[in-house]
Amino acid sequence: MTTPTLASFNRIVVKIGSALLVDQTAGALKRRWLESLADDLARHARRGAEVIVVSSGAIALGRTVLGLPKGPLRLEDSQAAASVGQIALARAWSEVLGAHAITAGQLLLTLGDTEERGRYLNARATLARLLALHAVPVVNENDTVATSEIRYGDNDRLAARVASMAGADCLVLLSDIDGLYTAPPNQDPTATLIPVVERVTSQVEAIAGDAGSELSRGGMRTKIAAARIATGAGMHMMIASGKVESPLKAVEQGGRCTWFLPSENPAQARKRWIAGVVAPRGALFVDAAAASAVNRGRSLLPAGVTRVL
Repeated sequence: MTTPTLASFNRIVVKIGSALLVDQTAGALKRRWLESLADDLARHARRGAEVIVVSSGAIALGRTVLGLPKGPLRLEDSQAAASVGQIALARAWSEVLGAHAITAGQLLLTLGDTEERGRYLNARATLARLLALHAVPVVNENDTVATSEIRYGDNDRLAARVASMAGADCLVLLSDIDGLYTAPPNQDPTATLIPVVERVTSQVEAIAGDAGSELSRGGMRTKIAAARIATGAGMHMMIASGKVESPLKAVEQGGRCTWFLPSENPAQARKRWIAGVVAPRGALFVDAAAASAVNRGRSLLPAGVTRVL
């Protein structure tokens, strides 16, 4: 099996978590690390690749500016921190990419923007236009308005949805761990790295653990959920460590990571959108003929629906 290389992809989405961007003790941006990542992104842009960033960090930065305490925040405090932090985060990205003569564009999304078809198409058109204008879209969840009932809660699945929306061929999740292990390595010293996952199965999902730090809202479990969305949409996905400078270069030079291979029969665009829905609601009851057709990958026709819940 040939291991993929980042240089072979033409449209790459890179997701960065808060714990990588923000120093947990000082609550300040890790500027030198961010500049090294910008070097990575600029190198791929120069070879002609299109790059999209999904960046956490707004709340973590904003809470420091506002002097909010550590630990869980009330909803209104989280939203206020996000409001302040989004400005700081956007400025940082604009500066580090601008140093390479790359324009950054900000795109703030809520769960509804990817779950509702019309808003999804509008966001997709914005992404496409930014890429056509050679800008780098910097995407984050719009935490200033999102509540627990209408939010992703993690940027792993958001990144997978954005990558599917943009028609990317590779999704990179930079993490505080360098890939998927046979067991949580902080709990099992015999755990070994899995370099390639050919298919996301229930066994793979069972390996996943929980979030690793106060600033993280995801964990391996949400990364596996992202892998299911991404590979089902026909793209490669990689989990790699973001705890080193120039993390993409580190992987390209042989650094450890886990690759998830795409489905051999990726779904069409509309089916990708349906399959990747994070918060499904309701239920359809169908007759035997319709069930058979759907199981064979065919479309569901209204005549086959017997009840809606």
